[in-house]
Amino acid sequence: MAGSGTFALLCGLLAATLVEATLSPPAVLSLGPEVIRERLTQELKDHDAVRILHQLPLLSAIRQEPAGGILFLGSLVNSVLNHIIWLKITSADILQLQVEPSADAQELVVKVPLDMVAGFNTPLVKTIVEMHMETEVQAVIRVETSKRDGTHLVLDTCSSSRGSLRISLLYKLSFTINPLANKVMSLLMPALPKLVKSQLCPVIEAAFEDMYADLVHLVRVPVSLGSNHLEFDLLSPDIKGNAIQLNLRATLLDSQGNVTNRFTKAAASLTTPTLSGAPFSLTVRQDVVNVAIAALLPPEELMVLLDYVLPELARQLKSSIGVISETAAGQLEPTQIMKIMTQETPELLLHQDSAKLAQLMVLELFPTNEVRRPLFTLGIEANTEAQFYTKGDQLMLRLNDISIDRIHLMNSGIGLFNPELLRDVTTEILASILLPNENGKLSSGIPLSMVKALGSEAASWSVTKDALVITPASK
Repeated sequence: MAGSGTFALLCGLLAATLVEATLSPPAVLSLGPEVIRERLTQELKDHDAVRILHQLPLLSAIRQEPAGGILFLGSLVNSVLNHIIWLKITSADILQLQVEPSADAQELVVKVPLDMVAGFNTPLVKTIVEMHMETEVQAVIRVETSKRDGTHLVLDTCSSSRGSLRISLLYKLSFTINPLANKVMSLLMPALPKLVKSQLCPVIEAAFEDMYADLVHLVRVPVSLGSNHLEFDLLSPDIKGNAIQLNLRATLLDSQGNVTNRFTKAAASLTTPTLSGAPFSLTVRQDVVNVAIAALLPPEELMVLLDYVLPELARQLKSSIGVISETAAGQLEPTQIMKIMTQETPELLLHQDSAKLAQLMVLELFPTNEVRRPLFTLGIEANTEAQFYTKGDQLMLRLNDISIDRIHLMNSGIGLFNPELLRDVTTEILASILLPNENGKLSSGIPLSMVKALGSEAASWSVTKDALVITPASK
């Protein structure tokens, strides 16, 4: 009995693990090396990292290093070091950062190249002795989990190794000064990496913390959907190859700020495409896109005086009804009203590189504007081509080419008839009334402030079988 119970428990744990492994977040923001590099570079500027380099206490650092070196000059050089007037960085620059995956692709390695010139003065020389110093700081971005902060990204193991340090004189010196310059350079070899680790590494770590906080704030900016808005928030970060991946939850709120839909990890599939050279991408799961479009196209009723607005279609409709019942066609007056009621919420159907919007609607025809009972009521299942496009940083959607999948006779005051007889004219009416109305509601677009915040002026889009993907437009 114990054995079977243990087996059942293990099966349950395995099943739970498999379910967790297949859960997909509502959205994923992938940030490539270019974005990480540019934003971390800006944060280093904001933290005045170059000023920190200028202020490195070189003289006190080398005085703390053991004399060592050339024995017969040791005491002489040490004596001269005590009489150096000053030794400091005269020029410093942080070159272009590099971001690349670690060997196991579970972390990101950040390389920060430093280019500096240091000078020192001593009573033995009237001019400043200058040295060119090049080194590289390396740090690792990784995912860390703690009880207080949950799962988050950190930058640590920051250091500068002697192996990456190169020091050379900017110009030749006299034979008498060379030993002193060589001694200063030899003492800087162990001292400078220690200074960089103690003085600059905390600044790099603080810059990354602020960069990460800014990214989290960036994804939380509400996305306007008419009178509603969609909010994203961080679920968990991850590192995939050479990119940071922020897994996001989503919440839809109405005009009063009340939550109407929450999205978190679910069994729904989500294909996150590789960046393929793009600086970033935002992949939004199909059910989230559905709700966003539904917020822009809520159920509504449209009533149209058909003979006044669309007289040609009114004549076609009368002719089609005449085939069914001449008596019914004769009841139609110039004040006839066509009523279209969209039902429930539309459903976006995604396919590779294409999309359709499926809708349910009810259509009623009243012979005059005074009659309260319709001649007939039709139930319609229709779909339209959903054409996404972008206008700057706005995601736009236009509906084209409506077609009727199914048409049902729900109610009739003129006897039973085959509703297929009205398919063509009904399609024309929906294309002339419903689509312009819905496209008008969609014309304001969906602002993608995230695109501009990540350094791009315009967005591009694509669809997969289960997601909408936003990337920066090609320059």
